[in-house]
Amino acid sequence: MAAALLPTLSPPVSRAAAAFLLLLRAPAKPFSSLRPPQTLRRFLTSTSSSSPVTPPPALRPLSTVAASSSTTARAAPARRDLLMLGIETSCDDTAAAVVRGDGEILSQVVSSQADLLARYGGVAPKMAEEAHALVIDQVVQKALDDAKLSGSDLSAVAVTVGPGLSLCLRVGVHKARQVAKSFGLPIVGVHHMEAHALVSRLVNKDLDFPFLGLLISGGHNLLVLAHSLGQYVQLGTTIDDAIGEAYDKSARWLGLDMRKGGGPALEELALHGDPNAVNFRVPMRQHKDCNFSYAGLKTQVRLAIESKNLCTDDIPISSASEEDRQSRANIAASFQRVAVLHLEERCQRAVEWALKIEPSIEYFVVSGGVASNKYVRTRLNQIAENNGLQLVCPPPSLCTDNGVMIAWTGIEHFVAGRFEDPPAANEPDDMQYELRPRWPLGEEYSEGRSVARSLKTARVHPSLTSMIQGSLQK
Repeated sequence: MAAALLPTLSPPVSRAAAAFLLLLRAPAKPFSSLRPPQTLRRFLTSTSSSSPVTPPPALRPLSTVAASSSTTARAAPARRDLLMLGIETSCDDTAAAVVRGDGEILSQVVSSQADLLARYGGVAPKMAEEAHALVIDQVVQKALDDAKLSGSDLSAVAVTVGPGLSLCLRVGVHKARQVAKSFGLPIVGVHHMEAHALVSRLVNKDLDFPFLGLLISGGHNLLVLAHSLGQYVQLGTTIDDAIGEAYDKSARWLGLDMRKGGGPALEELALHGDPNAVNFRVPMRQHKDCNFSYAGLKTQVRLAIESKNLCTDDIPISSASEEDRQSRANIAASFQRVAVLHLEERCQRAVEWALKIEPSIEYFVVSGGVASNKYVRTRLNQIAENNGLQLVCPPPSLCTDNGVMIAWTGIEHFVAGRFEDPPAANEPDDMQYELRPRWPLGEEYSEGRSVARSLKTARVHPSLTSMIQGSLQK
C-alpha cells in the first residue's frame, strides 16, 4: 500500500482565503517544495515513438499556469469565474458536466449503458470501452452546448483517472487531453471515490472538514475520515464484494428488469415483501472492525432462491405467478434488511473511531450510487442522529457516477494549486496512458495505531503525474 501513497501536500487554504488569493493573483506554494522523488518515469508513451524516457510535465501553482505554445497565457480567474469541465468514464456511464467555481451547475450530461448491462448481465469492460468511445465526443460537446460555452471559455478540465476499469478510464483521459491541448487548458486528475465524497460540499455549502464519509456503489464500500482536502484516513473497506454488486446480482437472480438498474429494481420489489421472511445471517459480526463483506450474503440469496424452486432464469418477475412473486419479494426484502444492517453496524463503529480521532466531526456524508436507495438513507440517518451528527446525501442524480462530481472536485484541487500543465502542442494523438485501476483513498487505519501517523501519510493527490508515479512504483 505504501507505493500508492503520494507526496505530502501543503495544507490547502480555506474557500474564502482561496478566492481572495485568486483575486490578488498571489503565487501559491510551488510544488517543488513537496520534494517528489528525484527520478520520475515518463507516464505517457507513444505507440509509434521510441523517444527516450523523460520526466513528466511539472506541476505549477495556479497563478503561473502556462499555456500551450499556440495560445496566450491565461490570467488566474477569481473563484466564482472558474469554469471547469468534468469528464467521467470509470465504469459504465459516460458523463460530462460544466460547473462554475461557486458550485453553479451549468450543464450535466450522462449517457447510460443500461441496455448493455441488461444484455451482458453486468459490466463487460471491452463492450463498455467501445460504448464510451462511441459517445464521448457527443457527451462532452453537449455539456459545452448546454452550458452555452466553448472550450476557449473553460478554465481547466477535470477527468477521472482512477479507480475504475482501465479500458474505460483511458477513453475519458484521452478526451480530456484532447480538449486541454486544443485550448491550452490545465488538467486536474480526479480520484473517483474522492469525488463522490466531495460533491456533498457542492450541495451543502456548510459542510466543512473534517467529516466522516461512507461511499457505497457497485464496486466500492468505503468508510473514510476526510481530515482535509486530499487527506483521508480509510476506516473500512470491502474485502470482497461491495453492496451495489450484491444488489445487482440478487436482482438478476430474482429475474428483475435490469434496465432500470439492479438496485432500484430490488428496492422496489422489497417494498412488497416481508423483511423477516428469510433468516439471512448478518456478515462479519465476529470481526470487530469497519470492513464489509457481501460475498457470503450473495450466496445466501442464491441458495434461498434454489430452496424455493423459483425458476427465475426462465420466468421473469413480470410473468411470475402471485405466489412466486411474493416469494421473490420476501427474499428481496430480507436481503435488503440484512445488507443494510451490515452497513449500520460498520458505520456505528466507524463513527466511534472517527470521533476519537476528530471530536469536532459534525457531518456524516453518504454518497455513491447505493446512496440513492431510500431505505439505506433512512437507516443511516438514524445512525447519524443517534450520534449527534447530521446526515448529508447528494440528490440521486449526483449519487450515481456523474460529471458534476468530477468537475467540482477538480475545482477544489485547482483552487489549491494542484493540477497538471496543459499538454504540449506536439503531443501525439495516439498516446497510451498508463492508468491505475486500483488507487487507495488514504491509508488504512486500525484502532490503536498512531492517529498522527495516519493523518500525516494518508493523502491523495489528484494529478495524472502523481497517480501514475504511484503506479510505476508499484
